[in-house]
Amino acid sequence: MKLYGIIGYPLSHSFSKDYFNTKFKNNDLSDCSFRNFEIKNEGEFKALIADNPYLKGLSVTIPYKRSIMSFLDEIDGDAKKIGAVNCVKIERKERKTVLTGYNTDVLGFERSFKPLLKSHHNKALVLGSGGASKAVIYVLEKLNIDYLIVTRSPHGCKHIRYGVLHKEIMKEHNIIINTTPLGMYPNPDKCPDIPYEFINTDFLLFDLIYNPETTLFLKNGKEKGATIKNGLDMLHYQAEEAWKIWNGKVN
Repeated sequence: MKLYGIIGYPLSHSFSKDYFNTKFKNNDLSDCSFRNFEIKNEGEFKALIADNPYLKGLSVTIPYKRSIMSFLDEIDGDAKKIGAVNCVKIERKERKTVLTGYNTDVLGFERSFKPLLKSHHNKALVLGSGGASKAVIYVLEKLNIDYLIVTRSPHGCKHIRYGVLHKEIMKEHNIIINTTPLGMYPNPDKCPDIPYEFINTDFLLFDLIYNPETTLFLKNGKEKGATIKNGLDMLHYQAEEAWKIWNGKVN
């Protein structure tokens, strides 16, 4: 038996279990299964690894993408630079268990986001400063797209508060990427507090949320004629990359 899973809290929104178990069924992988491991704090992580000897890989979601790093034996170079892990490979060698962290959000976001870019898309607002935002910022820097991070608690030169977003800042930054959980099921009536009235057809709004399919954030952008994209394709890309990592098919 090969067991895989996802850790986070809460996990009611997660697509991973259905995605992977469907994948296993469609590919006749009867020796594989996928489980949700909803843990209330990262202190439960060691026990989870010890209690599940057939566990070969884990996806990591909110709120553990950064805190999980202190429990790992090795961290891939990109994940180390980003400062967040969303994929853990578990290898049991004799009596030793080796945990290696990766970040597949980078690949997933870049493949989903890059085809949407137009020549006038050269500055972005990144909503949120959590673990998911790290991968987004990494990709923006790779693509030479300047950015500001919009957060409730600014602590750097690239950080600004939601309350200072005004017409000129919005006009200059016509890519807006939501990395927060605002609007995610079961709270679809919520959205980031930005001045949507300044959005127009030049804008690109990308939401890492995929449930619901069209968040209030995206609906507000669509009403203004903006290009919109949710996080479902990103999740598919990163899930397939995680599968490769867990099974030793990538370096």
